[in-house]
Amino acid sequence: MPLAGLQSCDYTVYVMRSYPRSDQILEQNRRHIPGGMFSLNRETDPNLVFVKAEGAHLWDAEGNRYIDYHGAFAPFLLGHNHPEVNAAVERALRDGSSLFGAGTTTLEGTLAELICESIPFADLVCVLNTGSEATYQAIRAARAFTSRDHIIVMQGGYNGWHNDVACNLMTPLLQIGPRRSPGEYPVVPLSAGIPEAHRALVHAINFNDLDSVEYVCRQYPIAALITEPVLQNIGIVKPQPGYLEGLRRLADAYGFVLIFDEVKTGFRHALGGYAALAGVAPDLAVYGKAIANGYPIAAVAGRREVMDLFSDPDPHRRVLLAGTYNGHPIPVAAAIATIQVLRANDGEVYRRLERLGRIFEQGFATIGNPGGLPVTLVRQGSAFCIYFMDHAPVDWHDIAAHHDFEADLSMRRSLIERGIFFFPVATKQCSLSAAHTEPMVEETLHALSQASAQPVALESRS
Repeated sequence: MPLAGLQSCDYTVYVMRSYPRSDQILEQNRRHIPGGMFSLNRETDPNLVFVKAEGAHLWDAEGNRYIDYHGAFAPFLLGHNHPEVNAAVERALRDGSSLFGAGTTTLEGTLAELICESIPFADLVCVLNTGSEATYQAIRAARAFTSRDHIIVMQGGYNGWHNDVACNLMTPLLQIGPRRSPGEYPVVPLSAGIPEAHRALVHAINFNDLDSVEYVCRQYPIAALITEPVLQNIGIVKPQPGYLEGLRRLADAYGFVLIFDEVKTGFRHALGGYAALAGVAPDLAVYGKAIANGYPIAAVAGRREVMDLFSDPDPHRRVLLAGTYNGHPIPVAAAIATIQVLRANDGEVYRRLERLGRIFEQGFATIGNPGGLPVTLVRQGSAFCIYFMDHAPVDWHDIAAHHDFEADLSMRRSLIERGIFFFPVATKQCSLSAAHTEPMVEETLHALSQASAQPVALESRS
């Protein structure tokens, strides 16, 4: 029978599998965990419980194998359980590395040097545990540096779970209203429990809209603008020509700290992050995910005069930097090994990933699609998203107004039935890893063609 709620959608799929073991595990976990899992962002429909991962593959509790294009929200640039990264972790355990909780370590110094060598504008770096911690610290440092409180965030951007930025990710247009430029939009929290006082200091605007940046700066004392340089939590929304350069110019003109959230883009698209590809230097940037190929770590890096606030001798200027698990030797060892693999042979991994991405893109252009729906593939290196619209989106309003969300979700569920795992939430980015192969890409394209009912002209934007 057709999937519930998709009867009106041209991309109808028929569910062949059931997942009784996965359902049993989830129900058992719900006895002791709210919602049954420690991060409810992982909730899927259909419910899948994975029990094993290797390279580019996942296995669920029923024993089904999938080619994985989710990569746990994209940290696995080298693939699951990469042997060199795992070997570095095993060495750290064998050598007696531990969480000493006093002083520094040689591992900390090695990783910091590798990061600063990789990122052209990074004078100093601090290592933390999660991307949300890193964005939190970056915003706090910006407020201390500027002695201002207000910040600018992007509609459709995701910069973490904390009060200042947990807002306006995929907000319905009914809540934020029509596009307006220049202008800002209502701040719509992603969570209960966020004080109104926090919302008053946050200003949400559209990506790729420099006029709105200037509009907000003229009205409020802006401490920081934080943005992903490519929005990768609503697929792949690229900066328009001159946009990032314009942000740098406005930061200099109005005195705010420009923060690039490269938790998803950093180290995935280049060793120096997307900023290095764009040739635009933010004041601060935050990294995570691909930096340690799936081990929990994050970093804040940037120019010395801002980063020095973390160690300023004046207690009235110093920004607190603390964390029992900051620099834990296991993820630090994993990050060192990951960066060394990424640097090997003058960045051969990136050339290989670009080649795989291009093969996927070119193959996708030959596939049909049901119902004559317009489809656009947007790709940045190893990351891509399929949009059911006739052009590459420029911001969240563009997606919300033109993308067919039901067709997107139905496609993803159909692929799961065929052994291809795209995370089953509309507009979520898909990621290639170095463990993917050309035959895997061909198998994926074949599954996409099977899921298509009628041919349609496809457009690709790389």
